[in-house]
Amino acid sequence: MPFLPGTDIDRKEMLHAIGVSDLEALLANIPEELKLREDLPLPEPLSEVEVLAYLAELAGKNAEISSHACFAGGGAYDHFIPSAISTIVSRSEFLTAYTPYQAEVSQGTLQAIYEYQTMVARLFRMDVSNASMYDGASALAEAVRLAKEVTRRNKVVVAGGLNPNYRSVLHTVAGAAGLEFQNAELTEGTADISSVRSFMNDEIAAIVVQHPNYYGCLEEVRELSRVAHEHGALFIVCADPISLGVLEPPGAYDTDIAVGEGQPLGIPLSFGGPYLGLFCATEKLVRRIPGRLSGMTVDKDGNRGFTLTLQTREQQIRRAKATSNICTNQGLMMLCSTVYMALMGKLGILEVAKLTTQKAHYLADKISGLPGYELMFDKPFFREFVVKTPVSPNVLVETLADRGFLVGPTVTAFRDHGLLIAVTEKRTRQEMDALVEALASV
Repeated sequence: MPFLPGTDIDRKEMLHAIGVSDLEALLANIPEELKLREDLPLPEPLSEVEVLAYLAELAGKNAEISSHACFAGGGAYDHFIPSAISTIVSRSEFLTAYTPYQAEVSQGTLQAIYEYQTMVARLFRMDVSNASMYDGASALAEAVRLAKEVTRRNKVVVAGGLNPNYRSVLHTVAGAAGLEFQNAELTEGTADISSVRSFMNDEIAAIVVQHPNYYGCLEEVRELSRVAHEHGALFIVCADPISLGVLEPPGAYDTDIAVGEGQPLGIPLSFGGPYLGLFCATEKLVRRIPGRLSGMTVDKDGNRGFTLTLQTREQQIRRAKATSNICTNQGLMMLCSTVYMALMGKLGILEVAKLTTQKAHYLADKISGLPGYELMFDKPFFREFVVKTPVSPNVLVETLADRGFLVGPTVTAFRDHGLLIAVTEKRTRQEMDALVEALASV
């Protein structure tokens, strides 16, 4: 497709149509100090060979992260990824920057989506899963918008320690839909049930809780579910998929919508993305869930086939009644997680979850035994925990990075600032003991 640039006349007509005089007026909301008013500091023109050498020089200034032991958490985790995943998804029929979303999509893609939906629904023990979303944060925002549509209420109670990045997305995306958020208090790292109850009335569309929460603590999800349904609100859970190897799945405690970040399911850290949004719901909400679903059927000859069963967003079908702006799924990442779940199976995910739990508790015990260090919360936890530190957590993050350890992020939501430390099945006893020694020396 050729590139057709806009002419000066085109730009003038577009500016006139939206009611601004020029480009400066269009960008008036951007703070002046953020605008570039001089030329970019680019070097003199270079040949291709010189450009490659220059870029290699710049790349050489980066730290060799693969040599670091990753104890960083806060929503993305360094799990082992079987090499079979990259081998399969890099095949030419899968590896594409574009995820097909029309009904004519290939049978192979539709089958992969169907298999993904089946495994995610079973993992969460929910009735239905969609074909995936962009990431955990956008999935949660879509869940809140769905709750507003179903209940026709405009307030949401956020219970417990929700990931601050997810909270920001909630306020940005769902806030534009006219939603109001009530933040329940925390008690020792988890939601204060009495605080949640104090917000409940016939204006609350849903209770949102992350389990395990941002601090790694386990929430009282059964009680929160009961509180939500007593007041006719939906119960929305943001769950860690690996934790479901050892914890009860959301469907076991009457969850209406379950979402999560799929990155732990075979997707590399990749400096923050692309990732995968997991989205499950009960059957009664199936026609309101965002995105699309692949279904299995038979053709006129009785052969098994796959088809897009629901396309709840498609503007050409639903127009103003579309339930979401999500128009496709995170196809390649969805395939990574599908292959991961197929390779690992129930017992594999159980083993990963058990190792993660055992190693996290081993490290927490070791660190809390150091002079000046203690766990911030005395609550059951999965994978990660917050540590009170004798020196600034920010100093620890920088110092430990120089010594080959990635930790953090820092936690500043409490009177005593802390350091979040996460453990996965990849971390060895030698790495954990070395981290303890480094903390002791600092």
